[in-house]
Amino acid sequence: MVNSKLLDTQAKIVIIGGGFGGLYTAKDLNHTSVEVTLIDKRNFHLFQPLLYQVATGILSPADISSPLRLVLRQNKNTKVLLDHAIDLDPQKKQVILADHEPIPYDILVLATGVSHHYFGNDQWSTLAPGLKTIEDAIEIRRRIFMAFEAAEKETDPVKRQAWLTFVIVGGGPTGVELAGAIAEIAHSAMSGDFRSINSKDAKILLIEGLERVLPPYPPELSAKAAEDLRNLGVTVQTQSMVTDINDHIVTVRQGEQIKQIASRTILWAAGVKASKMGKVLAERTGAELDRVGRVIVEPDLTVPGYPDIFVLGDLANFAHQGERPLPGVAPVAMQQGAYIAKLIKKRLKGESLPPFSYEDYGNLAVIGMNKAVVNLGFAQFSGFLAWFIWVWAHIYYLIEFDNKLVVMVQWGWNYFTRGRGARLITGEGEGKLKVKPQEMPSELTENPTPVIR
Repeated sequence: MVNSKLLDTQAKIVIIGGGFGGLYTAKDLNHTSVEVTLIDKRNFHLFQPLLYQVATGILSPADISSPLRLVLRQNKNTKVLLDHAIDLDPQKKQVILADHEPIPYDILVLATGVSHHYFGNDQWSTLAPGLKTIEDAIEIRRRIFMAFEAAEKETDPVKRQAWLTFVIVGGGPTGVELAGAIAEIAHSAMSGDFRSINSKDAKILLIEGLERVLPPYPPELSAKAAEDLRNLGVTVQTQSMVTDINDHIVTVRQGEQIKQIASRTILWAAGVKASKMGKVLAERTGAELDRVGRVIVEPDLTVPGYPDIFVLGDLANFAHQGERPLPGVAPVAMQQGAYIAKLIKKRLKGESLPPFSYEDYGNLAVIGMNKAVVNLGFAQFSGFLAWFIWVWAHIYYLIEFDNKLVVMVQWGWNYFTRGRGARLITGEGEGKLKVKPQEMPSELTENPTPVIR
Protein backbone atom coordinates (compact mmCIF):
# COMPACT_ATOMS: atom_id res chain seq x y z
CA MET A 1 0.00 0.00 0.00
CA VAL A 2 1.51 3.32 -1.10
CA ASN A 3 1.44 6.08 1.48
CA SER A 4 -1.02 8.83 0.57
CA LYS A 5 1.80 11.31 1.08
CA LEU A 6 3.24 10.02 -2.18
CA LEU A 7 0.33 11.62 -3.94
CA ASP A 8 1.37 14.99 -2.56
CA THR A 9 3.07 17.03 -5.26
CA GLN A 10 5.48 18.31 -2.57
CA ALA A 11 6.71 14.82 -1.79
CA LYS A 12 10.39 14.66 -0.81
CA ILE A 13 12.45 12.37 -3.05
CA VAL A 14 15.90 11.53 -1.68
CA ILE A 15 18.42 9.89 -4.00
CA ILE A 16 21.66 8.45 -2.61
CA GLY A 17 24.33 8.06 -5.29
CA GLY A 18 25.17 10.21 -8.30
CA GLY A 19 26.11 7.39 -10.66
CA PHE A 20 24.10 6.42 -13.73
CA GLY A 21 21.05 5.22 -11.80
CA GLY A 22 20.79 8.10 -9.36
CA LEU A 23 21.60 10.77 -11.91
CA TYR A 24 19.09 9.52 -14.48
CA THR A 25 16.41 9.37 -11.80
CA ALA A 26 17.09 12.96 -10.78
CA LYS A 27 17.30 14.26 -14.36
CA ASP A 28 13.98 12.69 -15.31
CA LEU A 29 12.22 14.20 -12.29
CA ASN A 30 12.75 17.67 -13.73
CA HIS A 31 9.59 19.69 -14.43
CA THR A 32 7.77 18.07 -11.51
CA SER A 33 6.85 19.80 -8.29
CA VAL A 34 8.43 17.20 -6.02
CA GLU A 35 11.46 18.15 -3.94
CA VAL A 36 14.51 16.13 -4.99
CA THR A 37 17.68 15.83 -2.91
CA LEU A 38 20.65 14.03 -4.48
CA ILE A 39 23.33 12.96 -2.00
CA ASP A 40 26.79 11.80 -3.02
CA LYS A 41 30.19 11.81 -1.35
CA ARG A 42 31.66 13.07 -4.65
CA ASN A 43 30.66 16.29 -6.35
CA PHE A 44 30.80 14.74 -9.81
CA HIS A 45 29.30 12.00 -11.93
CA LEU A 46 31.90 9.56 -13.24
CA PHE A 47 31.53 7.85 -16.61
CA GLN A 48 32.94 4.54 -15.39
CA PRO A 49 33.03 2.69 -18.75
CA LEU A 50 35.97 4.90 -19.78
CA LEU A 51 37.78 4.82 -16.46
CA TYR A 52 40.35 2.38 -17.82
CA GLN A 53 41.36 5.03 -20.36
CA VAL A 54 42.32 7.36 -17.51
CA ALA A 55 44.27 4.50 -15.94
CA THR A 56 46.23 3.97 -19.16
CA GLY A 57 46.91 7.59 -20.08
CA ILE A 58 44.48 8.02 -22.97
CA LEU A 59 42.15 10.47 -21.25
CA SER A 60 42.34 12.83 -18.28
CA PRO A 61 39.97 12.52 -15.29
CA ALA A 62 38.02 15.65 -16.23
CA ASP A 63 37.27 14.18 -19.67
CA ILE A 64 34.97 11.55 -18.17
CA SER A 65 33.66 13.45 -15.13
CA SER A 66 30.80 15.94 -14.89
CA PRO A 67 30.03 18.12 -11.83
CA LEU A 68 26.65 17.09 -10.45
CA ARG A 69 25.57 20.66 -9.81
CA LEU A 70 26.36 21.56 -13.42
CA VAL A 71 24.48 18.55 -14.83
CA LEU A 72 21.44 19.32 -12.67
CA ARG A 73 21.59 23.10 -12.94
CA GLN A 74 18.33 23.25 -14.92
CA ASN A 75 16.53 21.02 -12.41
CA LYS A 76 15.20 23.81 -10.20
CA ASN A 77 13.49 21.28 -7.92
CA THR A 78 16.77 19.45 -7.18
CA LYS A 79 19.24 20.05 -4.36
CA VAL A 80 22.68 18.42 -4.37
CA LEU A 81 24.35 17.59 -1.04
CA LEU A 82 28.00 16.61 -0.79
CA ASP A 83 27.92 14.10 2.06
CA HIS A 84 28.13 10.42 2.94
CA ALA A 85 25.02 8.40 3.88
CA ILE A 86 25.89 6.14 6.81
CA ASP A 87 22.52 4.85 8.00
CA LEU A 88 18.76 4.74 7.43
CA ASP A 89 15.69 4.95 9.65
CA PRO A 90 12.78 3.50 7.62
CA GLN A 91 10.34 4.03 10.49
CA LYS A 92 11.05 7.75 10.78
CA LYS A 93 11.78 7.83 7.02
CA GLN A 94 15.13 9.52 7.42
CA VAL A 95 18.60 9.22 5.90
CA ILE A 96 21.44 9.59 8.40
CA LEU A 97 24.43 11.51 7.01
CA ALA A 98 28.01 11.75 8.24
CA ASP A 99 28.13 15.54 8.37
CA HIS A 100 24.55 16.82 8.22
CA GLU A 101 21.34 16.53 10.16
CA PRO A 102 19.05 13.63 9.11
CA ILE A 103 17.27 14.12 5.79
CA PRO A 104 13.56 13.20 5.72
CA TYR A 105 12.11 11.43 2.71
CA ASP A 106 8.81 10.26 1.29
CA ILE A 107 10.52 8.20 -1.39
CA LEU A 108 14.09 6.94 -1.09
CA VAL A 109 16.19 5.85 -4.07
CA LEU A 110 19.39 3.91 -3.33
CA ALA A 111 22.00 3.78 -6.08
CA THR A 112 25.30 3.47 -4.26
CA GLY A 113 26.93 0.94 -6.58
CA VAL A 114 29.66 -1.57 -5.84
CA SER A 115 33.28 -1.81 -4.78
CA HIS A 116 36.08 -4.31 -5.36
CA HIS A 117 35.68 -7.89 -4.17
CA TYR A 118 38.78 -9.86 -3.20
CA PHE A 119 36.83 -12.94 -2.08
CA GLY A 120 38.03 -12.82 1.51
CA ASN A 121 41.55 -11.61 0.71
CA ASP A 122 41.20 -7.91 1.35
CA GLN A 123 44.92 -7.76 2.20
CA TRP A 124 45.54 -7.95 -1.54
CA SER A 125 43.91 -4.56 -2.15
CA THR A 126 47.11 -2.54 -1.70
CA LEU A 127 49.13 -4.92 -3.86
CA ALA A 128 46.50 -5.33 -6.61
CA PRO A 129 44.26 -2.25 -6.85
CA GLY A 130 40.94 -2.42 -8.62
CA LEU A 131 39.37 0.18 -10.88
CA LYS A 132 36.19 1.85 -9.64
CA THR A 133 37.10 5.48 -8.85
CA ILE A 134 39.14 8.34 -10.24
CA GLU A 135 41.63 7.77 -7.41
CA ASP A 136 41.95 4.12 -8.46
CA ALA A 137 42.61 5.15 -12.05
CA ILE A 138 45.27 7.71 -11.10
CA GLU A 139 46.99 5.19 -8.83
CA ILE A 140 46.95 2.51 -11.53
CA ARG A 141 48.27 5.04 -14.07
CA ARG A 142 51.07 5.90 -11.65
CA ARG A 143 51.99 2.24 -11.19
CA ILE A 144 51.94 1.45 -14.91
CA PHE A 145 54.14 4.31 -16.05
CA MET A 146 56.38 4.18 -12.98
CA ALA A 147 57.09 0.55 -13.80
CA PHE A 148 58.70 1.54 -17.08
CA GLU A 149 60.69 4.29 -15.36
CA ALA A 150 61.95 1.82 -12.74
CA ALA A 151 62.87 -0.72 -15.42
CA GLU A 152 64.86 1.96 -17.24
CA LYS A 153 67.04 2.37 -14.13
CA GLU A 154 67.28 -1.31 -13.16
CA THR A 155 70.45 -3.19 -14.16
CA ASP A 156 69.51 -6.64 -12.84
CA PRO A 157 67.71 -8.48 -15.68
CA VAL A 158 65.44 -10.48 -13.36
CA LYS A 159 64.31 -7.43 -11.41
CA ARG A 160 63.93 -5.47 -14.64
CA GLN A 161 61.65 -8.13 -16.07
CA ALA A 162 59.54 -8.04 -12.91
CA TRP A 163 59.05 -4.32 -13.47
CA LEU A 164 58.13 -5.05 -17.10
CA THR A 165 55.60 -7.73 -16.17
CA PHE A 166 51.98 -6.66 -15.81
CA VAL A 167 49.40 -9.06 -14.37
CA ILE A 168 45.68 -8.40 -14.73
CA VAL A 169 43.44 -10.68 -12.68
CA GLY A 170 40.00 -11.14 -14.22
CA GLY A 171 39.02 -11.60 -17.86
CA GLY A 172 35.77 -9.64 -17.92
CA PRO A 173 35.37 -6.39 -19.90
CA THR A 174 37.52 -4.33 -17.49
CA GLY A 175 40.33 -6.87 -17.48
CA VAL A 176 40.26 -7.26 -21.25
CA GLU A 177 40.27 -3.49 -21.79
CA LEU A 178 43.13 -2.93 -19.33
CA ALA A 179 45.22 -5.73 -20.83
CA GLY A 180 44.74 -4.46 -24.38
CA ALA A 181 45.49 -0.86 -23.41
CA ILE A 182 48.68 -1.77 -21.52
CA ALA A 183 49.83 -3.87 -24.49
CA GLU A 184 49.34 -0.88 -26.78
CA ILE A 185 51.30 1.31 -24.35
CA ALA A 186 54.24 -1.09 -24.34
CA HIS A 187 54.26 -2.10 -27.98
CA SER A 188 53.19 1.13 -29.64
CA ALA A 189 52.70 4.33 -27.64
CA MET A 190 56.00 4.16 -25.71
CA SER A 191 58.06 2.31 -28.28
CA GLY A 192 61.38 4.15 -28.67
CA ASP A 193 60.88 6.40 -25.65
CA PHE A 194 63.53 4.69 -23.52
CA ARG A 195 67.26 4.14 -23.98
CA SER A 196 68.11 1.31 -21.58
CA ILE A 197 65.04 -0.83 -22.15
CA ASN A 198 62.79 -1.80 -25.00
CA SER A 199 59.19 -1.32 -23.88
CA LYS A 200 58.21 -4.10 -26.28
CA ASP A 201 59.87 -6.54 -23.87
CA ALA A 202 56.97 -6.00 -21.48
CA LYS A 203 54.92 -9.08 -20.64
CA ILE A 204 51.19 -8.61 -20.11
CA LEU A 205 49.35 -11.55 -18.56
CA LEU A 206 45.57 -11.77 -18.31
CA ILE A 207 44.41 -14.38 -15.81
CA GLU A 208 40.81 -15.65 -15.88
CA GLY A 209 39.33 -18.37 -13.67
CA LEU A 210 36.75 -19.59 -16.18
CA GLU A 211 37.40 -21.33 -19.47
CA ARG A 212 37.31 -18.17 -21.60
CA VAL A 213 37.59 -14.41 -21.37
CA LEU A 214 34.41 -12.30 -21.52
CA PRO A 215 32.31 -15.18 -20.11
CA PRO A 216 28.90 -13.44 -20.63
CA TYR A 217 29.59 -13.05 -24.36
CA PRO A 218 28.94 -15.71 -27.02
CA PRO A 219 31.86 -18.18 -27.30
CA GLU A 220 32.75 -16.95 -30.79
CA LEU A 221 33.24 -13.37 -29.57
CA SER A 222 35.20 -14.55 -26.54
CA ALA A 223 37.51 -16.50 -28.86
CA LYS A 224 37.90 -13.46 -31.12
CA ALA A 225 38.71 -11.23 -28.14
CA ALA A 226 41.35 -13.71 -26.93
CA GLU A 227 42.85 -13.86 -30.43
CA ASP A 228 43.01 -10.06 -30.66
CA LEU A 229 44.64 -9.89 -27.23
CA ARG A 230 47.28 -12.42 -28.23
CA ASN A 231 47.96 -10.47 -31.43
CA LEU A 232 48.58 -7.42 -29.26
CA GLY A 233 51.12 -9.37 -27.22
CA VAL A 234 48.94 -10.34 -24.25
CA THR A 235 49.33 -13.79 -22.71
CA VAL A 236 45.82 -15.05 -21.97
CA GLN A 237 45.70 -17.70 -19.24
CA THR A 238 42.25 -19.15 -18.59
CA GLN A 239 41.01 -21.75 -16.08
CA SER A 240 43.54 -20.27 -13.67
CA MET A 241 42.93 -19.17 -10.09
CA VAL A 242 45.02 -16.68 -8.15
CA THR A 243 45.68 -18.27 -4.76
CA ASP A 244 48.05 -15.69 -3.28
CA ILE A 245 49.49 -12.23 -3.87
CA ASN A 246 52.43 -11.42 -1.67
CA ASP A 247 55.65 -9.44 -1.96
CA HIS A 248 55.07 -8.76 -5.68
CA ILE A 249 54.63 -12.47 -6.39
CA VAL A 250 51.36 -13.78 -7.81
CA THR A 251 50.68 -17.46 -7.17
CA VAL A 252 48.43 -19.06 -9.77
CA ARG A 253 46.90 -22.52 -9.83
CA GLN A 254 45.99 -24.01 -13.20
CA GLY A 255 44.65 -27.51 -12.68
CA GLU A 256 47.29 -29.32 -10.63
CA GLN A 257 50.04 -26.96 -11.71
CA ILE A 258 51.17 -24.10 -9.46
CA LYS A 259 53.02 -21.15 -10.95
CA GLN A 260 54.50 -18.02 -9.47
CA ILE A 261 54.75 -14.77 -11.38
CA ALA A 262 57.10 -11.99 -10.33
CA SER A 263 55.39 -8.71 -11.13
CA ARG A 264 55.64 -5.18 -9.76
CA THR A 265 52.28 -4.20 -11.31
CA ILE A 266 49.28 -6.34 -10.44
CA LEU A 267 45.77 -5.10 -11.24
CA TRP A 268 42.48 -6.53 -9.99
CA ALA A 269 39.44 -6.91 -12.25
CA ALA A 270 38.06 -10.19 -10.91
CA GLY A 271 34.97 -9.26 -8.95
CA VAL A 272 32.79 -6.70 -7.22
CA LYS A 273 30.69 -6.53 -4.08
CA ALA A 274 27.79 -4.26 -3.23
CA SER A 275 28.35 -1.07 -1.26
CA LYS A 276 27.87 -1.12 2.51
CA MET A 277 24.47 0.56 2.10
CA GLY A 278 23.07 -2.80 1.01
CA LYS A 279 23.94 -4.32 4.38
CA VAL A 280 22.54 -1.26 6.19
CA LEU A 281 19.28 -1.58 4.28
CA ALA A 282 19.08 -5.31 5.07
CA GLU A 283 19.56 -4.65 8.78
CA ARG A 284 16.93 -1.89 8.85
CA THR A 285 14.27 -3.49 6.64
CA GLY A 286 14.98 -7.22 6.62
CA ALA A 287 15.68 -7.10 2.89
CA GLU A 288 17.36 -10.18 1.47
CA LEU A 289 20.87 -9.88 0.02
CA ASP A 290 22.61 -12.11 -2.52
CA ARG A 291 26.11 -13.51 -1.98
CA VAL A 292 27.83 -10.28 -3.07
CA GLY A 293 25.59 -8.04 -0.98
CA ARG A 294 23.12 -6.84 -3.61
CA VAL A 295 19.55 -6.19 -2.51
CA ILE A 296 16.99 -8.58 -4.00
CA VAL A 297 14.25 -6.25 -5.23
CA GLU A 298 10.64 -6.54 -6.32
CA PRO A 299 9.64 -6.31 -10.03
CA ASP A 300 9.12 -2.55 -9.61
CA LEU A 301 12.62 -2.17 -8.02
CA THR A 302 11.24 -1.59 -4.51
CA VAL A 303 12.34 -3.35 -1.33
CA PRO A 304 9.83 -6.03 -0.24
CA GLY A 305 7.44 -4.48 2.26
CA TYR A 306 8.74 -0.96 1.61
CA PRO A 307 7.10 0.54 -1.50
CA ASP A 308 8.73 3.88 -0.66
CA ILE A 309 12.31 2.54 -1.00
CA PHE A 310 13.79 1.83 -4.42
CA VAL A 311 17.12 0.13 -5.15
CA LEU A 312 18.69 0.19 -8.59
CA GLY A 313 21.87 -0.21 -10.59
CA ASP A 314 24.74 -2.33 -9.30
CA LEU A 315 23.22 -2.40 -5.80
CA ALA A 316 20.09 -4.22 -6.99
CA ASN A 317 19.63 -7.90 -7.74
CA PHE A 318 16.80 -7.85 -10.30
CA ALA A 319 16.02 -11.50 -11.03
CA HIS A 320 12.58 -11.10 -12.60
CA GLN A 321 13.71 -11.16 -16.22
CA GLY A 322 15.58 -14.12 -17.65
CA GLU A 323 17.51 -16.84 -15.87
CA ARG A 324 20.07 -14.54 -14.26
CA PRO A 325 19.94 -11.18 -12.49
CA LEU A 326 20.50 -8.19 -14.73
CA PRO A 327 24.18 -7.38 -15.23
CA GLY A 328 25.87 -4.47 -13.49
CA VAL A 329 26.32 -2.30 -16.55
CA ALA A 330 25.53 1.35 -17.22
CA PRO A 331 22.52 0.81 -19.56
CA VAL A 332 20.72 -1.19 -16.85
CA ALA A 333 21.15 1.61 -14.31
CA MET A 334 20.11 4.26 -16.85
CA GLN A 335 16.90 2.46 -17.75
CA GLN A 336 16.10 1.72 -14.12
CA GLY A 337 16.60 5.37 -13.20
CA ALA A 338 14.27 6.47 -15.97
CA TYR A 339 11.70 3.85 -14.90
CA ILE A 340 11.73 4.95 -11.25
CA ALA A 341 11.29 8.60 -12.23
CA LYS A 342 8.35 7.66 -14.45
CA LEU A 343 6.81 5.50 -11.71
CA ILE A 344 7.08 8.35 -9.20
CA LYS A 345 5.31 10.66 -11.62
CA LYS A 346 2.56 8.06 -12.07
CA ARG A 347 2.17 7.67 -8.32
CA LEU A 348 1.70 11.42 -7.98
CA LYS A 349 -1.36 11.00 -10.21
CA GLY A 350 -2.61 7.97 -8.31
CA GLU A 351 -1.57 5.67 -11.16
CA SER A 352 0.86 2.78 -11.51
CA LEU A 353 3.22 1.20 -14.03
CA PRO A 354 3.86 -2.38 -15.16
CA PRO A 355 6.98 -4.02 -13.68
CA PHE A 356 10.38 -2.84 -14.89
CA SER A 357 11.62 -4.53 -18.05
CA TYR A 358 15.15 -4.06 -19.33
CA GLU A 359 15.68 -3.60 -23.05
CA ASP A 360 19.04 -5.13 -23.89
CA TYR A 361 20.62 -3.31 -26.80
CA GLY A 362 23.78 -5.40 -26.69
CA ASN A 363 27.18 -5.69 -25.06
CA LEU A 364 30.40 -4.07 -26.17
CA ALA A 365 34.03 -4.57 -25.18
CA VAL A 366 37.10 -2.96 -26.73
CA ILE A 367 40.42 -4.77 -26.99
CA GLY A 368 42.53 -2.14 -28.73
CA MET A 369 42.74 0.20 -31.68
CA ASN A 370 40.36 -1.08 -34.37
CA LYS A 371 39.71 -4.15 -32.22
CA ALA A 372 36.47 -4.75 -30.31
CA VAL A 373 33.61 -7.21 -29.99
CA VAL A 374 29.92 -6.34 -30.05
CA ASN A 375 26.95 -8.59 -29.32
CA LEU A 376 23.64 -7.02 -30.35
CA GLY A 377 21.67 -10.22 -29.84
CA PHE A 378 20.46 -10.40 -33.42
CA ALA A 379 23.98 -9.84 -34.78
CA GLN A 380 27.61 -10.08 -33.69
CA PHE A 381 30.53 -7.97 -34.83
CA SER A 382 34.25 -7.86 -34.28
CA GLY A 383 37.17 -5.87 -35.64
CA PHE A 384 36.93 -2.33 -36.98
CA LEU A 385 33.13 -2.22 -37.29
CA ALA A 386 32.72 -3.32 -33.67
CA TRP A 387 35.33 -0.79 -32.59
CA PHE A 388 33.49 2.00 -34.43
CA ILE A 389 30.19 1.01 -32.78
CA TRP A 390 31.95 1.02 -29.40
CA VAL A 391 33.36 4.52 -30.04
CA TRP A 392 30.00 5.91 -31.15
CA ALA A 393 28.11 4.39 -28.22
CA HIS A 394 30.49 5.73 -25.60
CA ILE A 395 30.55 9.25 -27.01
CA TYR A 396 26.75 9.18 -27.22
CA TYR A 397 26.33 8.26 -23.55
CA LEU A 398 28.78 10.80 -22.14
CA ILE A 399 26.79 13.24 -20.04
CA GLU A 400 27.98 16.68 -21.16
CA PHE A 401 28.55 18.06 -24.65
CA ASP A 402 31.97 19.34 -23.55
CA ASN A 403 33.01 15.81 -22.62
CA LYS A 404 31.71 14.42 -25.90
CA LEU A 405 33.72 16.97 -27.89
CA VAL A 406 36.93 16.63 -25.87
CA VAL A 407 36.89 12.84 -25.93
CA MET A 408 36.12 12.74 -29.64
CA VAL A 409 38.99 15.10 -30.44
CA GLN A 410 41.38 13.24 -28.12
CA TRP A 411 40.50 9.87 -29.61
CA GLY A 412 40.91 11.27 -33.12
CA TRP A 413 44.34 12.65 -32.28
CA ASN A 414 45.43 9.41 -30.61
CA TYR A 415 44.16 7.39 -33.56
CA PHE A 416 46.53 9.10 -35.98
CA THR A 417 49.49 9.75 -33.67
CA ARG A 418 49.27 6.66 -31.42
CA GLY A 419 50.19 9.02 -28.59
CA ARG A 420 48.92 9.16 -25.01
CA GLY A 421 49.19 12.70 -23.77
CA ALA A 422 47.76 11.97 -20.31
CA ARG A 423 50.47 9.56 -19.19
CA LEU A 424 51.36 11.61 -16.11
CA ILE A 425 52.83 10.08 -12.97
CA THR A 426 50.97 11.65 -10.06
CA GLY A 427 49.55 10.61 -6.72
CA GLU A 428 51.09 8.84 -3.74
CA GLY A 429 54.83 8.43 -4.05
CA GLU A 430 54.92 10.96 -6.89
CA GLY A 431 58.26 10.81 -8.62
CA LYS A 432 59.57 8.15 -6.22
CA LEU A 433 60.09 4.45 -6.68
CA LYS A 434 58.87 2.60 -3.61
CA VAL A 435 61.15 -0.38 -3.94
CA LYS A 436 62.08 -2.51 -0.98
CA PRO A 437 65.85 -3.03 -0.78
CA GLN A 438 65.40 -6.79 -0.53
CA GLU A 439 66.48 -9.25 -3.15
CA MET A 440 64.11 -11.36 -5.19
CA PRO A 441 63.61 -14.87 -3.75
CA SER A 442 66.49 -17.08 -4.85
CA GLU A 443 64.26 -19.39 -6.87
CA LEU A 444 63.24 -16.43 -9.03
CA THR A 445 66.81 -15.56 -9.96
CA GLU A 446 67.52 -18.81 -11.76
CA ASN A 447 65.60 -17.76 -14.84
CA PRO A 448 64.80 -14.21 -15.97
CA THR A 449 61.34 -15.23 -17.09
CA PRO A 450 58.73 -14.14 -14.54
CA VAL A 451 56.66 -17.33 -14.81
CA ILE A 452 58.31 -20.20 -13.01
CA ARG A 453 57.69 -23.64 -11.51
